[in-house]
Amino acid sequence: MGTITRTFANNITTSGVFKPTAFNNASFDNVTAVPSGAVEGGNMVLLSTQTASASASISFTTGIDSTYKEYMFVFNNIHPATDGAFFTFQANASGESGFNETITSTMFRAFHIEVSDASGLGYQTSGDQAQGTSYNQIFFDGISNGSDSSGSGTLHLFNPSNTTFVKHFIANTMHMNPTGGEGAIHSFAAGYFNTTSAITEIDFKMTTGNIDAGTIQMFGIL
Repeated sequence: MGTITRTFANNITTSGVFKPTAFNNASFDNVTAVPSGAVEGGNMVLLSTQTASASASISFTTGIDSTYKEYMFVFNNIHPATDGAFFTFQANASGESGFNETITSTMFRAFHIEVSDASGLGYQTSGDQAQGTSYNQIFFDGISNGSDSSGSGTLHLFNPSNTTFVKHFIANTMHMNPTGGEGAIHSFAAGYFNTTSAITEIDFKMTTGNIDAGTIQMFGIL
C-alpha cells in the first residue's frame, strides 16, 4: 500500500496544532491503489437468519463447527404468543440429540417498572442451573405478549468445537416484562455446557407457547 508523505515541520504550529494547509488534495499524491485483499470484509460473518412465525422452536443445526472460535446469536424483537413466557436455549453435542446437555449457569437482572417506578438489581436464583439439563433462561421475568412488546439481545457461544474444555456462553438481553407491570428488564445470563465434546446444534424456544415473531441471526466471529 502507498504512503502519504508530508513535511512535518511545515504542517504544524509551534503549539502543536495542525495548520489548515496540512490537509489538502496534494497530501494524497503519493497514495496508490489498495492491493486486492488488503481490506477485509470484517471479522463478523453472518451465517444464518431465521424468522419466527408461530414457531414452536428455532434450531441452528448446521454451521456450528471449527471454522470460528466464537458464535454470536442476535435476537431481534422476539415476541411470544403467551404472556410471560420465558425465552430459553439448549444445545446438542456432536452426535447427540434431545437438546439436554448439562449446564451450570448464573443470572442477574436490572429492572425498572413503568407504573410503580420500582427498580432494582439482583441475582436471580430461579434463572440459574447447577448441573441441570433443562433449557436455560435468556430473558428473565418472561416477555409480555402485548402488541408493542418484544425482547432483543445477544448470546455468545465460545469455541464450541474445542474437545478439551467446557463450552462457555454469555447472554445480554433487554425486554418488556409481562402485562400488569410493564417495565424494562435487562438480563445477564452466563454459564457453561459441562462437556468436552463439540457443541454442534443450538435450539431456542419459549417455556410455554410459540415464538410468535422475531428473527435470530447466527454470526461467526473470526
